[in-house]
Amino acid sequence: MSPRYLMGLASSIGLPQVAAKTKSVGAWMPAVCSALSHVRASAKKPSISAFEFPPIWKVSSIKDFRPLLRKRMSVDQSSLPDFSTSAIIVAAGRGLRFDGGENPLPKQLSLLGGEPLVGRTVKIFLSLPTINEVIVVAPPALVDSFHRLAGLPPEVKVVPGGEARSQSTLNGLLAVSEASKVVLAHDGVRPLVEREQIEQVRKEAFLFGAAALAIPLRDTLKKADDEGFVLRTVDRQNLWRAQTPQGFRKDILLKALSFPEMAEATDEAGLVEAMGVRVKLVPGSPNNIKVTEPEDLVLAEKLSSSESTSANDLRVGQGFDFHRFDPERPLHLGCVLIPGEPGLAGHSDADVLAHALIDALLGAAGLGDIGLIFPPSDERWKGAAGADLLRRTRKLLDEGRYRLINADLTLIGEKPRLNQHRAAMQAALAEAYSEKAEKFNLKGKTTEGMGFAGRGEGLSAAAVVFLAKERAPLT
Repeated sequence: MSPRYLMGLASSIGLPQVAAKTKSVGAWMPAVCSALSHVRASAKKPSISAFEFPPIWKVSSIKDFRPLLRKRMSVDQSSLPDFSTSAIIVAAGRGLRFDGGENPLPKQLSLLGGEPLVGRTVKIFLSLPTINEVIVVAPPALVDSFHRLAGLPPEVKVVPGGEARSQSTLNGLLAVSEASKVVLAHDGVRPLVEREQIEQVRKEAFLFGAAALAIPLRDTLKKADDEGFVLRTVDRQNLWRAQTPQGFRKDILLKALSFPEMAEATDEAGLVEAMGVRVKLVPGSPNNIKVTEPEDLVLAEKLSSSESTSANDLRVGQGFDFHRFDPERPLHLGCVLIPGEPGLAGHSDADVLAHALIDALLGAAGLGDIGLIFPPSDERWKGAAGADLLRRTRKLLDEGRYRLINADLTLIGEKPRLNQHRAAMQAALAEAYSEKAEKFNLKGKTTEGMGFAGRGEGLSAAAVVFLAKERAPLT
């Protein structure tokens, strides 16, 4: 076993150095045992139990010692100590392969489900309470405008990228806070990574010094010559396809990025491997695709759509409300004041459209109905505007992680006619609920003179909503 291997192994378990400078077993064995003793002495039980190895006088040969060196620390991950983690989202590329460079904005700002790719990626990391900060590495020319272009919250740091991937990662690493123990590097155009995978890479990086998400190769591999003819079939056993995130102890990654050869590396794990540090592979997912070509974006749309519309995560709700006319009150419909029309009697502003929508939203989320949440017996809701009640309903649904897919509303009555107010109502409902106007569809129906609505005694409204329940963040 070479001294270089021992030094790499020592780095991978967090030791600064092992005195293995000679090929003589007698010369470097005491140093290794001393270093391992240091691990055992400094380990904080029960979080980490150090290597188990016999006293130096019981090790008679390198054959006895080799399996001991290969043995990793045995760790109960549920009892790991707290450690600060930073995420570097590398999004500094120009995306020339994506559209031939014709688009003035790079591929990382292409929209997926209405969100920029990199913004969607950042949102996943921000949703994890174990990630203490997120740094985005952007094209230098777009640094000042990247928060706006990518839809990033103000707490996200943005730094300029470099000519090569490794230089961009280094720029991001230099912006990491001193408190960080582990750094995750992730492609800004991998927006479908799973939270559980991020967390597993984070833990493995802390334990082993380096970890990377990867998936085992399933296809048969062929090596070809320059003319495109097969030279041989490559054995795919133990071959993995690297993904991101890749995680490292901060000092290990900083040292790896300081090598002159770093410009040639295509990922951070390759740099760390060159130092002799072993990289722990964490099983990834085929869905964690990197958007490189236009067809990748189409695939990402399909994958994200199928993921968000899982049958277990979808909820449907229906709501209904009606009020009789009161000529002494103003008419509020769909969070819009309708001038020149008699109002509706009620404890609040009697906005039948807003109330039917609220009723449907609460029903889909399993939260009862509008009368339960905003009872007419409570003076707090006397004269309350439909827009205010809708905003409060949004907060309740946010707590349950419910996202509105669409809402279909129907106003039932002889007048007023809905057509001239439809656009204003859509905009007002969307503003009150903090959603896009196109998610709200409004229709008007008469009853051809039948019933209380047909006789002009009042108005009623019905609503159907479609919700998706988002996955909970890891704790």
